[in-house]
Amino acid sequence: MRTKRFTVLAFALLAGVGAAVMGTPAASADAVAYLINVTVRPGYNFANADHALAYGRGICDKIAQGRPYAQLVVDIKTDFRTNDEFQASYLISQAANELCPAQIWQLRRSAAGYVAAPG
Repeated sequence: MRTKRFTVLAFALLAGVGAAVMGTPAASADAVAYLINVTVRPGYNFANADHALAYGRGICDKIAQGRPYAQLVVDIKTDFRTNDEFQASYLISQAANELCPAQIWQLRRSAAGYVAAPG
């Protein structure tokens, strides 16, 4: 009797754990969050939401292509004519976190050891 009860309990527990694991959603893009975060913050001055999304997706494409973090920072500083390290870093992190979360680890690997240029 105890063995049967234990078996039923163990099966129920495993089924619950399996359902939790199988039901865990994968990281997904959130374009609305990205738009809010980059259009409310001053300094980017995107012409419109489509332009902001296209720029963010371009960052994601560069990450996917293996562009190093340091080069992404330079690209953004050039595009926005700024030396603001935080502004560049913020835009990269918003794009990665909200538009291409599956590429966050690739971005982190390319940013390992990055030191901001003095300036």
